[in-house]
Amino acid sequence: MHVIISAAAAGLVAILATVAIEKLGGRRGGVIGTLPTTVVPAAVGFWWGAANVADFRDALYVVPAGMMVNALFLWSWRVLPVRLPDWTLRTRLLVMIALSMAAWGVMAFLLLQATEAYRGAALPMPVWGWGFFLAAVLFGTVACLRNGPAPAGTRHVGPVTLLARGVLAASAIGLAVALATVAGPVIAGIVSIFPAIFITTMVALWLSQGEAVPSGAVGPMMLGSTSVSAYALLAATLMPLTGAAVGASLAWIGSVLLVTLPAWRFLGRVRERD
Repeated sequence: MHVIISAAAAGLVAILATVAIEKLGGRRGGVIGTLPTTVVPAAVGFWWGAANVADFRDALYVVPAGMMVNALFLWSWRVLPVRLPDWTLRTRLLVMIALSMAAWGVMAFLLLQATEAYRGAALPMPVWGWGFFLAAVLFGTVACLRNGPAPAGTRHVGPVTLLARGVLAASAIGLAVALATVAGPVIAGIVSIFPAIFITTMVALWLSQGEAVPSGAVGPMMLGSTSVSAYALLAATLMPLTGAAVGASLAWIGSVLLVTLPAWRFLGRVRERD
């Protein structure tokens, strides 16, 4: 039951969050669209399904490293399209999907190997998590400073496309929560940050709005998505202390105050200088 609830909640928030990019434009919409959403039901699902507090925390401490992989995944949607031949729109999109997902798969595998090798050894998991969080903030900030035009969408996105986003996000989170009880916290944490929202957002925007809208949203999404890492790190500490409901709520508020609001103001200033 906790797997079903977590997956359903993730699918709903994925649909609501990604619409923001189409309505607000790439800069501010990218930040709003990457609020901590699917990670919330994932964290609660981990709490319900983890064998002990240590496994619960490890599943969340690996999230910032996974989000760094997602940042590189997003970056590929800016740097690779300009290097593709002048094929049709759909052909370029299919190639981009294949290249970006292949890159994500390789990086996620390397992350899994590195995490398993160093977990509980020379590098404590909290240090691992906070280190990747700070690195991702720096990477996202630089990406925003070098961001291109970030227009809002001008075409309507149909309900089938929105439903597809929700189903893919729900599947990823449901699988992650289920894995928490059978495959260990590290694999569950990595699966929980599968770029379901990112890939569906890029594909939907590419098809409905053209290449400029998703490309312009890359930098803000990279920076805004660090709020997911902040949430995971805060939840790993707060939920065991205060319980699932209170801890999850406090972690969400803290991640918004720590990342989302400063990123919103920062992108507003960047826009004023353009």
